[in-house]
Amino acid sequence: MRFLIGPVTRATAPAVFVPVLALMLATPLCRAASSGDEIIPDSAALAQLEVRASQASPREQCFLYTELVHGMTEIAGKQMLEGETERASETLKRVEHYANLIHLGLAKDTKRLKNAEMIMHHTTYRLAGYLHVASSEDRATLQATLKRLDNVQSELLDQVFNH
Repeated sequence: MRFLIGPVTRATAPAVFVPVLALMLATPLCRAASSGDEIIPDSAALAQLEVRASQASPREQCFLYTELVHGMTEIAGKQMLEGETERASETLKRVEHYANLIHLGLAKDTKRLKNAEMIMHHTTYRLAGYLHVASSEDRATLQATLKRLDNVQSELLDQVFNH
């Protein structure tokens, strides 16, 4: 099946679409923030998720804590973009705490490992995007958190392949 739109042909399509694609990939943070791709949870939703995760069975905690880390990462990014650097730093410390709980829970027989790994992959991608627009004083905290989340994602991926 062949679709031609206007004067774009098979030969000129890469010349037209590659720069547009490169621009879209170069600005994932701006694109997501402007298009509303991510739903940023409010404090009540996060508190409810924290309670659910802490009271969940050990098999469910990995996935729930991963969702919590993802939501908190989105909040930290929003806080950074709004210039609330101290609040963002506090949020990132909580992200690291929950990342540690994910790490500790991986030894248990967990459910939804692949889903947790996919969410963590997306979270680390988003956090890396925030790193590119963060102020110099925020970069150290962001880099430490990103390193921790990268390690947790690797562990999750290892567990996915081991099961």
